[in-house]
Amino acid sequence: MKTIMGPGIFLAQFAGDQAPFNSLDGMAHWAAEMGFVGVQIPSWDSRLFDLKLGAESKTYCDDILGELHRAGLALTELSTHLQGQLVASNPAFDVLLEGFAPAEFAGNPKARQAWAVQQLEWAAKASRNLGLNAHATFSGALAWPYFYPWPQRPAGLIDEAFAELGRRWLPILQAFDEAGVDVCFELHPGEDLHDGATFERFLKVVDNHPRANILYDPSHMVLQQLDYLAFLDIYHDRIRAFHVKDAEFRPSGRSGVYGGYQDWIDRPGRFRSLGDGQVDFRSIFSKMAQYDFSGWAVLEWECCLKHPKAGATEGAAFIRQWIIRVTDRAFDDFAGAATDAERNKRILGLVEEPEPEPDPGPGGEPRADG
Repeated sequence: MKTIMGPGIFLAQFAGDQAPFNSLDGMAHWAAEMGFVGVQIPSWDSRLFDLKLGAESKTYCDDILGELHRAGLALTELSTHLQGQLVASNPAFDVLLEGFAPAEFAGNPKARQAWAVQQLEWAAKASRNLGLNAHATFSGALAWPYFYPWPQRPAGLIDEAFAELGRRWLPILQAFDEAGVDVCFELHPGEDLHDGATFERFLKVVDNHPRANILYDPSHMVLQQLDYLAFLDIYHDRIRAFHVKDAEFRPSGRSGVYGGYQDWIDRPGRFRSLGDGQVDFRSIFSKMAQYDFSGWAVLEWECCLKHPKAGATEGAAFIRQWIIRVTDRAFDDFAGAATDAERNKRILGLVEEPEPEPDPGPGGEPRADG
């Protein structure tokens, strides 16, 4: 078994225009001071990482790793959540997603989608140059506006949406396969891949591609009222990345899972800082150890109540307390014995014992029975 690495922190929610949050060096030292040992970098933020240069230059990537190393940190993964969203987006979201890509693509969804695919291809090469084996992203959403079947969906609508999703992602998965990197889709409401059923549907249209994997985040499952512990039992072989994020769900007589269009602070389902929500992290980390998850435990902070600095400070200590240093021996080894194949067969009655020799009589002749 392998011990989970961490604590790490996703920098996206903390990056800003003021020091130390406007440069990788500044954020690296800040994260180290908070108690983290790894960072997940949002690749769309050029203040932190130049994705094109990372794809083209191993030297640049070595410099990035050296910068983190000097702060006492490792790189957990690159993220293309915003670019992944644009690989497949329903026209209903065209205006809302304009800020996810350069301004030059405003009003041109086709060019924006091509830009997003290029970004993912660069991410594959950059991840390889950085020595990474996992990458965090979103699937995008063609079918999401029709997630609830009313008005009644036309027959075949969802099948066609997933077929197209597969057509768009299969070349990207191939690029990541050539780089030796897993694509880890964060299953998230608002994405076509948002639960186990949709992930399975996606696997079918990409021929069970080995690079199509999961970023596990229990908070999104709490808000959907999905059994996030049973999910680990079912899909652990495909889980290659892990966001440690807390949430709570407190339905009322006024609203439930869908939230009533309310602001986050008023919704029954809310993201919380680690330890303030309902997620059973003791059981999650136990299952992660049981299933030999060897990746990083990365804090993604999103909370509508607590200050982000407090969330980050508490988050590092919280993750550290739940990481299980896995055992390298069985607890009852002291009472065992070395492997002996013949002995095991005897215990199971699989070896025929030799017939006893007859007892000789007084003259040396065999004693007659009776």
